[in-house]
Amino acid sequence: MTPPPARRRRTGANGTAPAHNLPRRGTVRRAQAITTYGVGSLVAVDHESFIVSGLDEADRSWSEDESPRIYERRLARLLGVDWFRLPPASDDTSKDGMRVRRFPLTHSCPECMELQSHRDFNPPAGRSVCGTCEVDLVPSRFVVACEAGHLGEFPYRQWVHRSSDRDSPTLGACGGRLRLRTSGRTSSLRSVLVSCTCGRVPEVSMEGSFRRNALRELGLRCRGHRPWLGTSAPQQECGLPLRTLQRGSSSVWQPVLKSALSIPPWSNGRADPLAGHWEKLRKRENDRARVSDYLDAIFDEGNWPVSLDEVMELLAAEQQEDAEGDKAPTFDHRYRALRNKEYERLRSGNDKSEHSRDEQFVCETPLSDQSVLGPLGITGPMLVKKLREVRALKAFTRLVDAEVTTDAKEMPLSEHTLRWLPAMEVRGEGVFLRLDEERLGAWEKAPAVAARAERILTAHQRLLEERADDPSRAVPSPATPRMVLLHTLAHVLINEWSLDAGYPAASLRERLYAADNMAGVLVYTATSDSAGSLGGLVAQGEPKLLDRAVRSAVRRAEWCSSDPLCMETEGSGGTAGTNLAACHACVMLPETSCEHSNILLDRALLVGTPDDPGIGYFASVLAR
Repeated sequence: MTPPPARRRRTGANGTAPAHNLPRRGTVRRAQAITTYGVGSLVAVDHESFIVSGLDEADRSWSEDESPRIYERRLARLLGVDWFRLPPASDDTSKDGMRVRRFPLTHSCPECMELQSHRDFNPPAGRSVCGTCEVDLVPSRFVVACEAGHLGEFPYRQWVHRSSDRDSPTLGACGGRLRLRTSGRTSSLRSVLVSCTCGRVPEVSMEGSFRRNALRELGLRCRGHRPWLGTSAPQQECGLPLRTLQRGSSSVWQPVLKSALSIPPWSNGRADPLAGHWEKLRKRENDRARVSDYLDAIFDEGNWPVSLDEVMELLAAEQQEDAEGDKAPTFDHRYRALRNKEYERLRSGNDKSEHSRDEQFVCETPLSDQSVLGPLGITGPMLVKKLREVRALKAFTRLVDAEVTTDAKEMPLSEHTLRWLPAMEVRGEGVFLRLDEERLGAWEKAPAVAARAERILTAHQRLLEERADDPSRAVPSPATPRMVLLHTLAHVLINEWSLDAGYPAASLRERLYAADNMAGVLVYTATSDSAGSLGGLVAQGEPKLLDRAVRSAVRRAEWCSSDPLCMETEGSGGTAGTNLAACHACVMLPETSCEHSNILLDRALLVGTPDDPGIGYFASVLAR
């Protein structure tokens, strides 16, 4: 990561633009550039703090060699782009990489206790030290943000002068210099003290600055600051209430990630050269002659990268994936249609005769007898021997949970519309299994089961409505009995395989398929490193091994070291009661492994409760 170039434009020899030689400020992994330190996030490097710049200049600063294109047509179509790009490498020989800007600009000196803008300390070039004291400057611990995604400096001057006449036009313009010190008496905000040399106001602490209405009471509203886009970005008055946040808080930046599996007929890479042309091809999808004429226009005649029959097949597959129902389906409807197609392909698999050397999706039926899984209520295990997943950073949010956000609260990654988004790809393997529909249907209709799932649904729906601008338009909660069951089963299987097969839990990930017409779960390798990429996970999908793993996982879930509190509580773990019998001692996973942020879990739906063991889907397994 590197900061932006200086404003003064310099020229090289013969008036040409000079080669960039920007100072480097640390490194991050490519995966972190999507999930942790993406555009708009704050990065702490040693004693300095930066914000990752937007993508408007990335086409120029990201090298094609270090930041190659990634193609995944199904996901690109969902997100309205033509392709994706891998974040640039951070090797010793890499070029600019990801650019960053210093933020927050407000710093303090622990020696002279001055609190002012970084440039006012007159630091030497390339260093962040006080020009007078020659000690490292400390970035402001506090920033302000609004729910629309804007980010700004904490208004220290208005805060210290808040006892003055608020109607005075000179409020905060006293001309004094701010100072910041710590009393050291406690570790609370009461010990962080701010003063002004004007002498008109007393020294005040930061206590109370995190109250929801603290800045509103000062008459401050969001002004639409977007520091990741630079000072030249237009700042439109936002007007939303501002909230004070710790610079390192997770609420400062939350990624909006979307992912898709590469499935046939898109998984062999042959359609990649047509990226950017699909929208025009779709307008001609029912006319082979028009499609042929278009291909002749963009490629040399007779030298197409794919045959006409293949193009027509791809267009037909894309049309089948269109969301049914409304003429103008919402993003959620289209994303659900994408998942439906994946479920169909995982369920049917692909025969060996369909495999080519470039095939990125290989899903086969186990050769051994599957009847051993019948007593468990599990059916249709599939061995996913080759798998490719593309995860793209669509946008980001502040203060608002990315899982419940709406487009209005998602902050884009660039000022201008781009034809691509940053993404990463994971190649690995996995195990797919389904629950027996007949047994599952009878189980989820049981009154006790429905009542327990209803408690989770009610708590989650209340949480969604509280976080929505308009409660009547809140996203409906997916917490059905089968969804909670599948989610908890995936968690206990990941925990079991992390113990039995030697996989780190963080290297495995779940992908749930829970709807009226779906009841499946895919557990697959979730990292781009070598953990679990040598066939070990696929071997766990063989019926005998899977039977043993499920039985062991269910018996393990029967008991928790936090019982009876974990099992009998009205709402353990999770936020606002969105979990029941679930905690970090039993079924919770690392955040990278879970699709739903470790909520919507209930161990009792697997194994039952001491008072009613029959509500567990696997109660018959435990009875033996």
